[in-house]
Amino acid sequence: MTFPMHRQSAGAPASGEDAIDRERRSDAPPHGRCIFTCGHSFHVFVPALLSEMAAAAGITGHETVGLSSIGGSRVMQHWDVPEEQNEARQALYGGRVDVLTLSPIWLPDEGIEHFARLTLAHNPRARVTVQEYWLPNDEYVPVYPLETGKQTDHNAIDGAELRKRHAPFFRDMDDYIRAINQRLGQAIIVAVPVGQAVIALREQLIAGNAPGLTTQEELFSDSWGHPTAPIQVLSAYCHFAVIYRRHPVGLPVPGILAANPQWDDQLNHLLQILAWDAVERHPLSGMAPVAKPRSSP
Repeated sequence: MTFPMHRQSAGAPASGEDAIDRERRSDAPPHGRCIFTCGHSFHVFVPALLSEMAAAAGITGHETVGLSSIGGSRVMQHWDVPEEQNEARQALYGGRVDVLTLSPIWLPDEGIEHFARLTLAHNPRARVTVQEYWLPNDEYVPVYPLETGKQTDHNAIDGAELRKRHAPFFRDMDDYIRAINQRLGQAIIVAVPVGQAVIALREQLIAGNAPGLTTQEELFSDSWGHPTAPIQVLSAYCHFAVIYRRHPVGLPVPGILAANPQWDDQLNHLLQILAWDAVERHPLSGMAPVAKPRSSP
């Protein structure tokens, strides 16, 4: 299985119609992709949810090839795993990976380019996704060691302030991705705008439009910002949309969301809408604009 890509200007959104776009415009489910994930606790929940969503969407052949999980990790730490133990690199050598998902914390992170070059060498039509996540502690303070014990009142910040604080982070991430794609001569890396979708969810919650949620604190399990089920599902929907270029609207409530009876079809539908909107609007998601299947909230 492959993940076709246009040879296009670095960082540009996909243009015209390729095989995946043709699949997307068809009534038939797209072909499944083989996924390898390298990440930390803000990302490693995605593969299981993606598998659940792909199955619910009738996508056959979707496969989780492997998972490299390192707490609080930079992408470079996954690259630096010794060769004989490095499952990510071994999978890429074999050309089995259609999509490699990465989630850096702060930049620079040389591991992104190392993995992108290796992916391109062994499967030129594969993609590497980079998750642009929500800011830990609701602030852009790119330092190590990570300030995981800092106290944050998530309820004390509104949407406008969230967007202001995230703007430099999103800009730096986009510039970093564009620069690597430029050096590689191909837009192999695409962004997954999870952070943008999370801000939109928090704005809907503040406005009283997020069924089953009453406070922003319900979205996080701690001050640092580890996500509860709604953000985990929202993140997975963003990845689903980027990988399959299909809107997730209509998929059933995932199990981790259904575990809370207050988080029902209405909240699930909102998460699907917000994920699709964020992906469709992001210039580096690889998603060419298409007609929305429904109205935004």
